[in-house]
Amino acid sequence: MKKSSLIMMFAAATGLASCTAQSPKANMKSDVDTLSYMMGVSNTQGLQEYAMGRLGIDSTHMADFIRGIEEGLKQTDAKQKAYMAGIQIGQQVSGDMFDAINDRIFNGDSTQNLSKENFLAGFVSAVKKQALVAPDSAAVYVNAKAEAIKEKALETKYADYKKQNEDFLATNKSKEGVKVTASGLQYKVITEGKGEIPGETARVKVNYKGTLIDGTQFDSSYDRKEPTTFRANQVIKGWTEALTMMPVGSKWELYIPQELAYGSRETGKIKPFSTLIFEVELVSIEKEDKK
Repeated sequence: MKKSSLIMMFAAATGLASCTAQSPKANMKSDVDTLSYMMGVSNTQGLQEYAMGRLGIDSTHMADFIRGIEEGLKQTDAKQKAYMAGIQIGQQVSGDMFDAINDRIFNGDSTQNLSKENFLAGFVSAVKKQALVAPDSAAVYVNAKAEAIKEKALETKYADYKKQNEDFLATNKSKEGVKVTASGLQYKVITEGKGEIPGETARVKVNYKGTLIDGTQFDSSYDRKEPTTFRANQVIKGWTEALTMMPVGSKWELYIPQELAYGSRETGKIKPFSTLIFEVELVSIEKEDKK
């Protein structure tokens, strides 16, 4: 086996072996030496792809990347190690972290962007303990503001779809047999049961089918050929409200506004601001074992 270091092998694979004159040298005199060397080699799997894909290293700058690795391997001085760690954090914050946060806040809308200058100013001032507010206070503000911005962006993106669902409910509430509760839940009784009405914490067994207003089915216990059991208060608000009005043996059709369903969240086939239509059959209330 050639006594070639991890860095020399990596450099050779990228055509940059000339940059590694001062690389660590292999000195394998025992099985542990060989294991150590092989462990080093194995841990380079995917390194080049990571450097280029995640760290944004241009392939033309791979020699500088390797030189940086070699310099990092030599550092044992605590002061220098702290400095290099700071450089690494700074690069990550300015790159991947900022981009990810920006994308999350504006839901991928490339026309809207946070101010990178102010973002970095806030980050650095907090690290220096010179920020205008405490980090926990800033976090409270960010959570509230970011949610409002995200909600507004989603409302803009799904404006037409949201209106379609609102129009559906406005028309549906006037149809024969449809009842509307104070919360806005709409329902129609298909079969009126004679059994007990569950409380919010009751475990109920139900059969159901869920669709969107265009008929797209997103879930069905009938397809699974098995009823589902859960607590009445462990589902979306529209379901909980309906279940706590239904006698066992009932079969209702529910028309649940997005406010009582998933709101602006996207869940599988369910887009933000979706009205959900459910056919629900309350099979039974499950009695809990008393020990």
